[in-house]
Amino acid sequence: MAAVRTDPVVNTPYGAVRGRYENGVAVFRGIPYAAPPFGPRRFRPPVPPQPWDGVRDAGSFGPTAPKPPYSDAFAQYLSDPVVPGDDCLNLNVWTPEPGPGARLPVLVWLHGGALTRGSSGIPVYDGQTFARDGVVCVSINYRLGVEGYGLFPDAPANPGLRDQLAALHWVHEAVAAFGGDPGRVTLAGQSAGAISVGALLAAPQAQGLVRRAVLQSGPPEAAERDKVRRMVRRMAARLRTPATAAAFAEVDRDLLLRTQAEVGRLSSPVLGGPAFGIVVDGDLVPRDPLEALTEGGAARDVDLLMGWTRDEYRLWLVPGGLKERVDRLGAVALAGAMARCRAGADVPRGYRALHPDAGTAEIVGQMVTDHLLRRPLHRLADARPGSSYLYEFAWPSGLPGLGSCHALELGFVFDSGTAPESRKLAGEDAPQELADEMHGAWVRFVAEGDPGWPAWDDAHPVRVFGDGDTHTAHGPRDAELALWAATAPPAQPVPAPALVDGSPLRSADVRSVVRRLRLPGSVRRR
Repeated sequence: MAAVRTDPVVNTPYGAVRGRYENGVAVFRGIPYAAPPFGPRRFRPPVPPQPWDGVRDAGSFGPTAPKPPYSDAFAQYLSDPVVPGDDCLNLNVWTPEPGPGARLPVLVWLHGGALTRGSSGIPVYDGQTFARDGVVCVSINYRLGVEGYGLFPDAPANPGLRDQLAALHWVHEAVAAFGGDPGRVTLAGQSAGAISVGALLAAPQAQGLVRRAVLQSGPPEAAERDKVRRMVRRMAARLRTPATAAAFAEVDRDLLLRTQAEVGRLSSPVLGGPAFGIVVDGDLVPRDPLEALTEGGAARDVDLLMGWTRDEYRLWLVPGGLKERVDRLGAVALAGAMARCRAGADVPRGYRALHPDAGTAEIVGQMVTDHLLRRPLHRLADARPGSSYLYEFAWPSGLPGLGSCHALELGFVFDSGTAPESRKLAGEDAPQELADEMHGAWVRFVAEGDPGWPAWDDAHPVRVFGDGDTHTAHGPRDAELALWAATAPPAQPVPAPALVDGSPLRSADVRSVVRRLRLPGSVRRR
């Protein structure tokens, strides 16, 4: 008779935790890395948790950060479980070999969700497959929305990003006890998680904590402070309260979340409404992260794996029928995208010539994706030749209209395609061989720094997953991106883009476009 395997127990800097053995790996969930960020700690930087006596049970996911639910249009594709409670600054660890001495590579995962939604408890992010393949996987929760990224005159900026930094320090101090090597940490994230990765790579306080990094569908960037302030001010106007952290702390939490959702419903990458974001704060984010990484020499020794999905924009436009509405608006919607991207008329003309059969929504979506995502990632790779690896995910979802949309690659990276939450976006019968290839590439990068295709150089190699056999293409987006370089804005201001009748596009015209789209709910990037 086989002996019963006892639950694993590991000592952390603040006390011992008891996990579970599941599918052959040890799992620890809901470990606090910082104190609950409420009461006098609300809107403040994180502080260490209170140490505990005895052994703390770590069998279940911890509380999630306060967040509004997805609208019905998006909830049919995206899962976002809620675990109630204030102790939301917690993390999870999957490890094949708990205990010091194993010195295994470590993957630290930052979830997406537009900095307003998401959590480490989404089943798509199950780290057991990484642990199965010899990697210690850590996923974290951090403050979201106005709690984590509101900009106030009486509170420090970027508390959500400071949460992530605190978790990264926890990993550096504690992961050896779980079998990980603190000198082999890969920081990874998707969408808002990838944007956070870029900011942390550039942060002076994070230097030396990360050996490698993965940026999936998110570039290093800083949001305009005025754009974030508008979110806070519009919320304050609806709440009839001052736009201060002290005043917001007095508002009922559910009312605060409802108001945040109402104000943020136009915060699409395509529409460019007010949104929460990481801002330059002179401290943790002393300058624009992309500039710090490309020109300032930050994290110069960090290897990078970066990429995108072929049809990112479809997750922003398909839910609720927004894609069809953009197609109907035609030239008016295209003019709005030109204003959003500060592009001259030659840019959309070039896209039309390269994609003559594409509809307006596709042209708009790909323009915005190139401007916000692919151009910055190309720029970052150009600054890091020899240590940057780029990919494109091109497998189309089995669900109508989604194509190779934003977030679709996650079930393949985590090899979690059998989870119902993955099938919500991918449909049935997602190819397991594609998951084997993508997940294997990520494991190789985390463990060795080489995912299995050539590093970035003048030939612009990009690994393409899901478009026939996995292969390396050279410069698959170069033609589109060259249009931006050929029409770069001069030193003088560029004339405003014109509407179809030749009249200049004004902010009122953009607002008219938004009204005519009749948005069903939040369409921000995941």
